[in-house]
Amino acid sequence: MDPVATVTGHAIPLPRADVDTDQIIPARHLKRIERTGYGEFAFEYWRKNDPDFVVNRPEYQDAPILLAGPNFGCGSSREHAVWALQQMGLRAVVGTSFADIFRNNSAKMGLLLAPLEPADVGYLMQRAQDTPDAQITVDLPTQSVSIPGGWRRSFEIDPFVKHCLLNGLDDIGLTLQHEDAIAAFEAQRPALLPRTKR
Repeated sequence: MDPVATVTGHAIPLPRADVDTDQIIPARHLKRIERTGYGEFAFEYWRKNDPDFVVNRPEYQDAPILLAGPNFGCGSSREHAVWALQQMGLRAVVGTSFADIFRNNSAKMGLLLAPLEPADVGYLMQRAQDTPDAQITVDLPTQSVSIPGGWRRSFEIDPFVKHCLLNGLDDIGLTLQHEDAIAAFEAQRPALLPRTKR
């Protein structure tokens, strides 16, 4: 996966609680065998049935940050939800809370989640609604969310997750860090196996 450090840009405000993974990417699109092509189906029901839905509005196009309500990403444990958000251009989600499995999937796939207090998320939501091109910076090295003018808030993140995101390490990348040791073990392994009687 690509490393994640700092994400700067305007943000999509989505002030809805309990947005589940089926709302993020409907189950009928999970039959694909590829990991690509999900972005166009993100929030499909709302996009199709509400012309004024925030993701449809031109002023929020190409925003790299989503502002989410509480318990974002609840529901089933589908990696496709993270892929869909990333493939619609998102690199970070700022919200009050995230469902556990969604948070874990995001960490393994390079989507930065920044939890803040409800009042702070509410302030950023209102700001994004009033001024759609207003800039926000989510900075992983300093674990902060900031806006021009000095407003800045810190967020917590697991140190191991932070390390993996900064270095672009998914589970395969973590394993390959030990490639020499794995190769050495495999080279010795036949000698370690019990001999079969003939």
